[in-house]
Amino acid sequence: MTAAAGPAVSPGPALVAGRGQLSGIVVHSLRTGLPPAGPADPADLAASVEAADPWGEDLQLALYLLYELHYRGFEGVDDDREWDPDLLRLRRALETRMLHALRGDLREAPRSVDEAFAPLLVEPVDLTGSLSRHLETDGELWQLREYAALRSLYHLKEADPHVWVIPRLTGRAKAGMAAVEYDEFGAGRAARIHARLFADLMSDLDLDTTYGHYLDHAPAPLLATVNLMSLFGLHRALRGALVGHFACVEVTSSPGSRRLAKAMRRCGAGPAAEHFYAEHVEADAVHEQVVRREVIGGLLADEPRLEPDIAFGCTATVLLEDRLGAHLREAWDQGRSALRRSP
Repeated sequence: MTAAAGPAVSPGPALVAGRGQLSGIVVHSLRTGLPPAGPADPADLAASVEAADPWGEDLQLALYLLYELHYRGFEGVDDDREWDPDLLRLRRALETRMLHALRGDLREAPRSVDEAFAPLLVEPVDLTGSLSRHLETDGELWQLREYAALRSLYHLKEADPHVWVIPRLTGRAKAGMAAVEYDEFGAGRAARIHARLFADLMSDLDLDTTYGHYLDHAPAPLLATVNLMSLFGLHRALRGALVGHFACVEVTSSPGSRRLAKAMRRCGAGPAAEHFYAEHVEADAVHEQVVRREVIGGLLADEPRLEPDIAFGCTATVLLEDRLGAHLREAWDQGRSALRRSP
């Protein structure tokens, strides 16, 4: 008689240590298979979530770990934990805390698409404070390596969070989104998948290309940018925000990628490192038009009430990217690593 198959276990990356009570609870639960539990009762855990810094290392790592169950999971963790009701309940509390803080930070932000995107459609005359400008003109190879190590937490799954919105769209918006995502996934050629191109970039920079390898190096401001995509992507109610996020990325990608391609060339990072960003200069210039006209235009035609959500997704993206840029620049201007530990 054939033995019953055991639980499906993810071949994903190894779990990392927690950075506080909440992330420690998540790590312990994933390692043991036990429900996430605080030191006493569920009320204590809820109070811990409410008291946590929404942008701190502990909450952002806890949320990242729970979101990652919907991507590739973790080594030794049962795949069924993706839909564990206790983990989902905790995840809901964490993301509610983050979303409440985000809406509070953006209380005065634009609520129309035109207002939200207008500043992004014109190249600023003064690029002081621009991270890509710094890397283009003054960045050093070690800074480019740190930047790539951090960005790998998204770019090694590039476009994956945005796919979730496709079944939630119709007509022009669905067709436009699918067309852009088709390009992101290599237009049918595995070697051209953007995540693969980024792995090639990492190889040029002598970085480990293993999926999730640099999670333990990534500070909270980086985790927040990735968590934002998962937050928007996993909730149908936030489909407008995800479209706004995606459009913001596409609108700002081409000029930023041009500067980063020059930075890679100037520092001698290697042909694959330069190619990744050079590829995005042309591709994302085209994607920007499709996303603005078809995806946003189509969604507004179908569901005009989602306009404030689209604007929110855009302004939230700018806010968290600016915070990440400020974190990196502060460390680099002081001559120190922006990572939690060196790669």
